[in-house]
Amino acid sequence: MEENEKRNLDSHDLGSAGGGLSAVLAIPPIPADQYELRILKSLRQIIRAVEVHSRKLDHDFQITGPQLACLLVIRGKTRISVTRLAQAVFLSPGTVVGIVDRLEEKGLVERHRSKEDRRLVEISITDAGKSLSDKAPSPIHGILASALRELPDNEQISIAEALDKLVRLMNAGGIDAGPILTIGPMSGNP
Repeated sequence: MEENEKRNLDSHDLGSAGGGLSAVLAIPPIPADQYELRILKSLRQIIRAVEVHSRKLDHDFQITGPQLACLLVIRGKTRISVTRLAQAVFLSPGTVVGIVDRLEEKGLVERHRSKEDRRLVEISITDAGKSLSDKAPSPIHGILASALRELPDNEQISIAEALDKLVRLMNAGGIDAGPILTIGPMSGNP
């Protein structure tokens, strides 16, 4: 490659319009009448948005989306049981126990035995947890939920029905999932 071409490639941002690597690496536009490709592209963009948000949370705050969702619920209570926390974030109690373990290891929450029932363990937020929850951005599912609530009911219904249909088309109806958007393995460190 000639020196002039190298300089031209180096001087352009990958995502910028107007030449350079963006012209070489750009994904061709999808024709408007190829609906299946438009749908797949939209799904990929949603998945990527979740990935980008999740990585930013992890990089900037060393916390995952589900951990932040739990932390925000805990912050709104004086104390809360794992069962009630699991119900509030639509995750299984077993998953929430793992999340609380990691939040406790980070010093963001504390566990307390209930004075009324010694078998019951309640969780509260620490000052470090309050500080992090003040600084961290909203979980991406919260941002999306707020934006969806701004839409007219008929648009919300249309989106919900279309997504329900996609779930059926993918035979994914049996997959257990709550309304928390996150990436990563199904097990491990939520």
